[in-house]
Parts: sequence; structure tokens; C-alpha cells
Amino acid sequence: MKILDWYILKRYLGTFITLLILFIPIGITVNLAEKIDKILENEVPFIEVVYYYMDFTIYFANLLFPIFLFLSTIWFTSKLANNTEVIAFLSSGVSFYRFLRPYLIGATIVCLAALFLSMYLAPVANNGYNEFKYKYLKKGASVQETRDVYRQINDNEFIYASNFRPDAGTASNFTLEHFEDDEMKFKIRADRLQYNKEDSTYTLTRYEKRTIGERDDILESETKYDTILPFEIDALTPVTYIAETLTYSELNKFIEDEQRRGSGNINIYKVVAYKRWSIPVSAYILTFIAVSVSAMKRRGGMGVNLAVGISIAFSYVFLDKVFGTIAEKSTFSPLIAVWFPNIVFGILALVLLNRAKR
Repeated sequence: MKILDWYILKRYLGTFITLLILFIPIGITVNLAEKIDKILENEVPFIEVVYYYMDFTIYFANLLFPIFLFLSTIWFTSKLANNTEVIAFLSSGVSFYRFLRPYLIGATIVCLAALFLSMYLAPVANNGYNEFKYKYLKKGASVQETRDVYRQINDNEFIYASNFRPDAGTASNFTLEHFEDDEMKFKIRADRLQYNKEDSTYTLTRYEKRTIGERDDILESETKYDTILPFEIDALTPVTYIAETLTYSELNKFIEDEQRRGSGNINIYKVVAYKRWSIPVSAYILTFIAVSVSAMKRRGGMGVNLAVGISIAFSYVFLDKVFGTIAEKSTFSPLIAVWFPNIVFGILALVLLNRAKR
């Protein structure tokens, strides 16, 4: 049986790698055809284009590996079924679940590789990919939160700005509130805030400060007021893609810091963190669904299996995208949203395996 195990395992991994090798150049070609005008218009150095597409390769593989794995498993298992190799294997006296063992081993190898990719390699590639995109392809587009910025900057102080421009270091309708033991001690507001890079100070235009007293408040006002504030202007609003560029441990620490600051993007960051685990685990679910769909010899041949498989694969992607977006844009639990597609298709895998066993 070890010979047959090795035979299936090599086909499993070989077909998956072959599909990646075939489709990655296609993805690069399509992306280059779409972006070539911008690249030429901005006179991007050739070496930066090379680095961009190296990062794009990792980004593309990490994004679509579940679909490639699913289709490759259907492809080669359908060929086994059409050649009656599956029947021969089962006729030797082994159970259908024993037949699944090399698939389980292959899925484990792919899952571990995908975990390493998503935890360490993909964040580095995503950083380069996004930096290039916003530097050359989306020149001038804002990559940070700029409207209604609200942050807790330490244990006692909160800030708010209605319009924040990180590139210019300015903010409009700036407010800083200082609390001690849940009581406000003073409040600073200004029509405009300007960060001064040369000495790391801030200039507040139409500055007002109200100090809360036991009986009377103390009011101070200045047309312009230079001061030092307890935050760094660059740290107020991280770039929108920051979560994709951090390793798993860095991402968890970043989420803790953003929760303390009161960030409104916490759900977006949590969705990214949970997907670092859910997508690699999907290798098992999609593998077993693919085997269940394609292990039987059908009258329509491989085409029927591929049609069914593609429908299931895109249903999985659709469900994953829909629930991910719901979690990012609402108060819906990111943990449930990310794992819900795996739960639904995990149940489907069990049902299909039970039917295929018969």
C-alpha cells in the first residue's frame, strides 16, 4: 500500500505545484497588461518592477492557493477515476477512508506550507506589493484614515480631528481631552493643528484650553500656540493595509495597541489575523470535498467533475468574501465571519464523504 500512497501523494503535490506554476505567469501577464500604462507613465525603474512582481507572485499564490489546490485535486482524482485506478485501489480490500490517507498527508504538507507563507513570507511581500501600488499605480491616493480620527493616545488622554492629512502633518478641528479617575481635568481645542518636523512640536491655530475647576473653569486662548503633544503624528492613523504587512505576533500586538487607542478598524485587523489560520485549514476541507466529488467515475467524465468543483470553489470564495466584508463594515464577530465558510463547507465535506464511501 505504501507504493500506492506515494503514487497518490506525488500526484497530489505535483499537480498542485504544476497548477501554481502555470497560473502565476498568467496572473503576472494580466496584471502587467492592466498596469503597463501607469508603469511607463511614471517611469518606474526596471528593478523596482522586477521586485514588484516577485512580491506579486507570493501575494497571488497566498491569495488563491485554496482554489488551485481544490481544482488540482479534482483534476488528478478525476483522472484516477476515469482510468478505474480508484476502483482498483478499493477492490484490493482497503476502505474508502484508508484511500484518503495520502490526501490527508498531502493536505497537511500544504497546510503547514501555507501557514508559514501567511505568517512570515506573505506579510513581507504584501508590504512591497502595496508600497509599489500606492507609490506608482495609485499616486496621490490616501492610504490612511483621514476623516473623523478618534484615538486614545495613553491611559488618560483622547484626541479627535475631523480632517487629518498625514502627508502634510495637519489636522482640522483638533481636540485633546485629559481625564483622571474618569473625570475630565482639561480640554484643548484648535481650529487647526500643524506638526513641525524640525523640532517635533505642534502649532495650534485659534488655541483654546479649558481647565476644569471645582467651582470655576479656567479659560486660556491664543491665536497661535506652539507646544509638545504626547503622540507622534505618523502613529495616529496607520496605513490601511498595515495588517497585511505584519507577522502574526506583530499583528496581535498591533491589534492590542489599536484596541487601547479606540481604533474603528479593529474588525478589519481581526479578520486578517483570523484568516492567517482559517485559509491554511481550508486545505483539508477543500481536499476532502474535491475527492468526494471526483472519486466516482461519471458518464460526463472529467468535465462534469470540474464543473461541479469550480461551482463549489467559487461558492466558498463568495461566502468567504461576503462574511469578511460584513465583519469589516459592522459589529458582526470577525471570528464567526472568518470561520463560518469553513464550518459550512466542513459539514458539506462530511456529507459528501459519507455519500462517496457508499
